[in-house]
Amino acid sequence: MKVLPTDPAARAAVRQGVSVSVATGLYGISFGALSVAAGIGLGPTMALSLLMFSGGSQFALVGVIGAAGTPVAAIATATLLGLRNTLYGAVVSPLLQVRGWRRLAAAQVTIDESTAVAVAQPDPAASRIGFWVTGVGVFVLWNAFVLLGALAGDALGDPRAWGLDAAAAAAFLALVWPRLAPRRAQVVAGLAVVATTALIPFVPPGIPVLAAAAVAIVVGLVAPTSPSAVVPPVDLPDDDMFADDEASTDSPENETDREPAR
Repeated sequence: MKVLPTDPAARAAVRQGVSVSVATGLYGISFGALSVAAGIGLGPTMALSLLMFSGGSQFALVGVIGAAGTPVAAIATATLLGLRNTLYGAVVSPLLQVRGWRRLAAAQVTIDESTAVAVAQPDPAASRIGFWVTGVGVFVLWNAFVLLGALAGDALGDPRAWGLDAAAAAAFLALVWPRLAPRRAQVVAGLAVVATTALIPFVPPGIPVLAAAAVAIVVGLVAPTSPSAVVPPVDLPDDDMFADDEASTDSPENETDREPAR
């Protein structure tokens, strides 16, 4: 029985989706432990993870509650960070072309990771495979490890000691790195790094991510991509090839071949 698709692009999308799912899912241990430590019970922690299913929003909400913030502040912060998923939906919707209950399922798993894997693929079919493998994979593994973290609690120790805090970032870097070849992408990435580094000490978690997205939007508005940068150049045959064709067309042999058809 064939488990993976035979198409190389599809197989690559599956591998990327599984890798990102594992890396992101492991970090769910941290959220489960932090949520319980902040005074949120096991049931509410799992409901929050299953229904909200947005790592940045979940950590922001728990962080505000753990710092004795008001429920309004916690909800507002989580909502602000969750708005980015609306932009992701606009990106992946044309790729997925789903309707009915599949559209609802796609909305639930439209997150940073599934969007990143989808847009990194070379064709729409691979994009759809990458999106679903990543989205469903992260959903299952994230919630499983959130449950593990909530149950284990302090027995796991500091998740940073296991390197889990860097797992998701490493997965994103692996996806983004091949797309940084154009000079324009390098400029956007550099400006985003500067913006996030400057904001991290002063703003709540998650806001630097929105600032990085704003940098990309501003660059796109100020310096739109020219059509020549979007449409790849077409390799035209050499002039000698056309010369050979013309010579062969005007040759006596071709005239003879065409004579009976007149």
